[in-house]
Amino acid sequence: YTPLMSYFLYKVDRIVATSSNYADSSKVLKKYNDKVVIIPIGLNDDIFPYVDDTDLEIMKSKVGQNFFLFIGSLRKYKGLNVLLDAIYSTNLKCVIAGSGAEEINLIEQSKKLKLSNVQFLKQVNDKEKVALLKLCRAVVFSSVLRSEAFGVSLVEGSIFSKPLISTSLGTGTSYVNLHGNTGIEVPPSNSKALRDAMIQLNDNEELSNKMGSAARLRYEELFTGQLMGQKYVELYESL
Repeated sequence: YTPLMSYFLYKVDRIVATSSNYADSSKVLKKYNDKVVIIPIGLNDDIFPYVDDTDLEIMKSKVGQNFFLFIGSLRKYKGLNVLLDAIYSTNLKCVIAGSGAEEINLIEQSKKLKLSNVQFLKQVNDKEKVALLKLCRAVVFSSVLRSEAFGVSLVEGSIFSKPLISTSLGTGTSYVNLHGNTGIEVPPSNSKALRDAMIQLNDNEELSNKMGSAARLRYEELFTGQLMGQKYVELYESL
């Protein structure tokens, strides 16, 4: 479909990319630099349901707390096989919430590695998601391909003041998660680097809290739904 895509992009007036990182590293978008506008994906924190102490205790009884959390579709490019390798032979606790084509393969891998420190929750509702985000130590994002263009669950982690662990893909993940500030960025498909990052946050609560606070501040500055809406209104009016 490349000819159709090229013709379409040639004809449109503006192309929205969700981060400058993605736009700068895209071979396709480089041809249309004069048309590209950057508008990050935003979320309003009031879209999440209220979770009381009882809700938290129910989830805590299932998964505990201070675990590393992945929320999303279980697709190949998410690199969850790397995440499972990373927690092998460690005491790091991990919760994987979501379903998808890779679910059977990941459960099989977990059984082969005899992992007792990972839990698969399948799909969770919004209340359960909030409880998981409140209870976790950090949000982990182990994606291995540019198919991971932004990483909305990184923004969700930021809303709840959680530090972020993500991979350097040349996409929006590096824009949401500033290495050394809001969390830690590691090379993709590198289970040792991912393990080291998780151990660092697991063993250093002060650093974890500091990065989580920085993530919340970055969310308020760049990733609110209100700001996204405002930028789209400005774009539409300019056309």
